Amino acid sequence: MVLVLTAAAAVALGAWVWLVVCWGGYWRTGQRLPARRAPAKWPPVAIVVPARDEALVLPMTLPSLLGQDYPGPVTLVLVDDASTDGTAEVARDLAAQELARRAAARDAGDAAALGGVGLTVLSCTPPPAGWTGKLWALQYGVEFAGEAEFVLLTDADLAHRPGSLRALVEAATTHRLDLVSQLARLAITSRWERLVVPAFGYFFAMLYPFRWSNRPRSAVAAAGGCSLVRREVLRDAGGLAAVRGAGIDDVAIARLVKNAGGRTWLGLADRADSVRPHPSLADLWNRVARGAFTRLRHSAALLAGTAVGMLLLFVVPVVATVAGLAVGAWPLAALGGAGWLLLAGTYLPMIRYYRQPPPAALLLPVTAMLYLGMTLDSARRHRAGHGASWKGRTYGDPAARHQRAAKRREPGVDAGQLVPGLVPDQAPAPVADAGAARPAIPDGIFGEPR
Repeated sequence: MVLVLTAAAAVALGAWVWLVVCWGGYWRTGQRLPARRAPAKWPPVAIVVPARDEALVLPMTLPSLLGQDYPGPVTLVLVDDASTDGTAEVARDLAAQELARRAAARDAGDAAALGGVGLTVLSCTPPPAGWTGKLWALQYGVEFAGEAEFVLLTDADLAHRPGSLRALVEAATTHRLDLVSQLARLAITSRWERLVVPAFGYFFAMLYPFRWSNRPRSAVAAAGGCSLVRREVLRDAGGLAAVRGAGIDDVAIARLVKNAGGRTWLGLADRADSVRPHPSLADLWNRVARGAFTRLRHSAALLAGTAVGMLLLFVVPVVATVAGLAVGAWPLAALGGAGWLLLAGTYLPMIRYYRQPPPAALLLPVTAMLYLGMTLDSARRHRAGHGASWKGRTYGDPAARHQRAAKRREPGVDAGQLVPGLVPDQAPAPVADAGAARPAIPDGIFGEPR
């Protein structure tokens, strides 16, 4: 038994050495927005925020977008995706408060406080067959935004620090990037968040090494919840309709742009923070489990390989260390201890990024087993027909979903058809409810699905 465990510990240690040296430097956290300069002319930007039952987080996030000091033309569109908690009303109230603040500043002669962004609130229709709710809401917002050169797709739970939009545009224009994306820093307040949250970015980078994703000729492409995309490139690539059923929409958009020849960049955010709380293990479990099996393409073989790999990488070093010390098998303990320290060392940069104490890196094996449990539970939900779920909507296997949709499709609604758009005849007011007025635009403004 000791010999078998020693061999397994040696394999695990060798695997960790290979990952550290050869796997795209995934464990490093130095991928931040590259050096940049202000453009000669600031391009028009549209900010699109899809929101479904986000009334609790909007007071912490929407003001950060309303207060952006972008020098060029900017349109902010919040798309209310059939919320039941008053999301649209909260957004309008926040925009009205911002307008009142600016008026007071103007009356007080404070010119520095007069900048900011206006807001349009849209209420979108239910997603047609074949569309996920979020992508349909994004489609609504992007169509309404018109001919902006760049579109910032940002989740409703992300708070943007001052200068965030400027920095994204500067990076895109300086380096001629077609998509600039950031993986936002998640909130950490509870004990469970301290244990689980930093590993989200760590495992995401292990799946999609940022440096490989940022190479034009690499097949790896990924994005986070904050993505600035060049609108013309997105349109020419097929538009959001081409990825309308994607379960992991951020990654799907990045792949769409990159496969069409666009240049993409992904890194960790310094000016975008998620404020969504996950106080309990159940909250965190559901966040990961709802899409974990989707990342494995609903493949039983990939699931089995993932389970074996995680047990080898994260469990064997700990077991070898403890067993070796317990029975006095010093070579076994040395191999296990070296593997444990090496895996903790790869986790330490992410622990520091989240401002957690360095010894917390040693707990990565515990966290990894939680993630494995979440992934297995995600597969169980899928096999039971529950699929990925989010705020009252459940998404199963895309192929099966399309088959079911085709059977129950209502007359006149086609899964691949773009519903007439939302570009108004005149520019929207700073605060408006555009949910009732939907003037038509030509079908196919974003191209037909591929």
